[in-house]
Amino acid sequence: MKATLFSGWHFMRWVRLVLALVIGISAFQTHDSISGFIAAFFLFQAVTNTGCCGVNGCATTNTISKEDTASEIEYEEVKGK
Repeated sequence: MKATLFSGWHFMRWVRLVLALVIGISAFQTHDSISGFIAAFFLFQAVTNTGCCGVNGCATTNTISKEDTASEIEYEEVKGK
């Protein structure tokens, strides 16, 4: 948990932390519990480095299969009337 907390701070993680702090301060000042839950949700995401899809859940793989390689394309000429 310590490694997750102190490593991998990228742009979106900082955005979640700032959103959590801003919404949390606003929720505290206005005594709004729903905003407090939203702030807690963003804070949880920032601390655990998760998003809606989990850690890199939306990332795509970089592997290229042999089926994806380009092959010779045959063209057929179509003549109009």
